[in-house]
Amino acid sequence: MARRSHNPSPRSTFHQDLPFHPTARSHSIVESIYSQSQYSESSDSTAASSIDDAHHTLRSLRPGVYVPTVTFFHADTEDVDLETIGKHAVRLAKAGVAGLTTQGSNGEAVHLTHQERKLVTKTTRNALDNAGFHHLPVMVGCGSQSTRETVELCREAMTSGGGYALVLPPSYYKAMYKAESLVEFFEEVADASPIPILIYNYPGAVSGIDIDSDVITKLAKHPNIVGCKLTCGNTGKLGRIASAVDAVSPSTDGSGFMCMGGSADFTLQTLVVGGSGVVCGLGNIAPKACIKVIDLYKTGQLDEAKKLQAVVARGDWAAISGGIVGTKSALQTFYGYGGFARKPLPRPSQQETAKYASGFKELVELEKSLS
Repeated sequence: MARRSHNPSPRSTFHQDLPFHPTARSHSIVESIYSQSQYSESSDSTAASSIDDAHHTLRSLRPGVYVPTVTFFHADTEDVDLETIGKHAVRLAKAGVAGLTTQGSNGEAVHLTHQERKLVTKTTRNALDNAGFHHLPVMVGCGSQSTRETVELCREAMTSGGGYALVLPPSYYKAMYKAESLVEFFEEVADASPIPILIYNYPGAVSGIDIDSDVITKLAKHPNIVGCKLTCGNTGKLGRIASAVDAVSPSTDGSGFMCMGGSADFTLQTLVVGGSGVVCGLGNIAPKACIKVIDLYKTGQLDEAKKLQAVVARGDWAAISGGIVGTKSALQTFYGYGGFARKPLPRPSQQETAKYASGFKELVELEKSLS
C-alpha cells in the first residue's frame, strides 16, 4: 500500500498539532444530517458553532499504549464523577501512555446518555490540557446501530474535544445485512465524520460479527480511516492487515495506519507481527507495566519482554474475567478510587473483592516497582 501523505499518524509528526478540516463531501453529508432542529442543542454552541466553521486541532497518533478509560460515578447517586475522571486521566498521562479512549466498554458507554458521553470526553480533554498534556490524543467510542446516530456521535466527539472516533459495526439487524452492508457503513461514516475513524473489531460485543482482514484492508484505503483495533485476539489477522497497509510500528513510520491489538495479553505478539501497539483496559490498573513491554521490545530485550508479557497476561486475565466490575474493584483496592459500575451491573461482595485483589496483586506490585 502506498504511503499516505494525508495521514496524521506517523511518529515523526507526533509533536506537531495539525489543523484538521473535514472534506467537502463530509461537509455536505453532515450538514444534511444535522440540519433538522432535533439535533440543535444549545450546549454544543459553546464547543463549536458548526462543523463547517470548526478549526479542529488533530493530535497525531503514535505507536504505544492507549487506555480506554473508566467512567466513574458517585456511589450514592450514580451521577458522573467528573473530578475523579479528570484525575484518572492525568494519572495515566503521567505514566506515559500514548493516548486515551473515552466511551469504550471500560467507560460504560452503553450506560451513558449522549449528554453524559460528551461531558466525560470534554472533562478528559480539559484535564489533559490543564495538566500540560496538550499533545495526547483522545479517541472516542462512537459505535451505534444506525449510520445516522454513529455520525452524530462522531460530531459530538469532535465538539467535546475528541480527535478520533473508534467505531464498532452495527449488529442488532445482523441477519438482514448484505455482504456489502458493513463496508458501506464504514465508508459512509468515514465520509461524514468530521474526525478520522478507526475500525473496532470486537465480535463479543456485536453478536459475533468478526470483520476479516480483506475487508479492513479495503477500508484502510479510505482517507478518513486511519486505523483499527482488534479485540478479536486474532494475531494472524492483525499481521495480515499490518503487512498489507504497511502499518506504523515502534520501529517504522510505514504508511501511518495504526494497526492496534485490543488487549494487553497479546501486546508482544502484536508488535512481533508488525502492529502499532495496543488499546487495553488493563492500562487503567497498570499503565507503566503495559508500556514497559513495548519499551523492552523496542530495545531488543526480547527475553525480558517475554517475562514481563507473562505477568501482564496473568493480570489481564483478572481484568477479562472480572470485567468492569473487577477493574473498578481493583482500582478501589489498590489506588483508593474506583467506585462501582452503574446498575444493573452488580456491586462486588467482600469475597469477590478479595478475589479481584488477588488476581491483580502480582501486576500491581510490578507496576509500583516501576514508579
